[in-house]
Amino acid sequence: MTISINPIAQRADCCSVTLAGNLVHEPKIRYQANPVLAIADITIATHSRWFDKFSNSYKEWTTYHDVKVVGDIVEHSLLHAQKGEVILIQGHLSHQKNTEKELLLATFVQVFAKGYSQEINQLQCSGQLQTPFRLITTENNKVFAEAQINIVQQLLSSTKQHKHTVQIQRPIHIWGKQAHYLAEKAQVGDGLIIEGKLGYINDTKKAQLIEAKQILITKFKAQGKRVEPTPS
Repeated sequence: MTISINPIAQRADCCSVTLAGNLVHEPKIRYQANPVLAIADITIATHSRWFDKFSNSYKEWTTYHDVKVVGDIVEHSLLHAQKGEVILIQGHLSHQKNTEKELLLATFVQVFAKGYSQEINQLQCSGQLQTPFRLITTENNKVFAEAQINIVQQLLSSTKQHKHTVQIQRPIHIWGKQAHYLAEKAQVGDGLIIEGKLGYINDTKKAQLIEAKQILITKFKAQGKRVEPTPS
């Protein structure tokens, strides 16, 4: 159950994602009128490789990220982009209006020659804890904590050229000692500072997920703000 929280007045959170991976298909470019704006929809594949102790072998995993690009950077960077080329993206979490499809809204795009790219998938954000952290045990007896975070972003509209507020809710997963610590210490309404990467829930909807590596709990009090580190 999600607990409603009154947003902090004038609060603006940090939300930054950096990806480097291969372009899955050629950009789908369209143009919007009044004002005329180029819009591109692309999908980036990031690749990770790790050693699996259970099978005693290396494994690879590919994650697909839907990205929306708006404005001059479409024609500057994506007009001649080809499938398989390496794309560097900087942006923030967003969603498609009307459909509420979860995606990444790019603010910077750079294209490199075709090649294989190991994973560059970095996320830094701040927000407010919406639900208590819940401990979950996997089939392999590994424990992680799950919760929901609300991120309030102040964004500049590409069409109307004025700032507007966007709220993004995403689930968070974190493993290890921090999972137990957060389940015990974190409270609904706390601020969180998160470092991790962008992932997706393994279901038919493939909803966006924040896979945290480090989380700091921020306590807001009358005399000031205290930042409480979590164990690594």
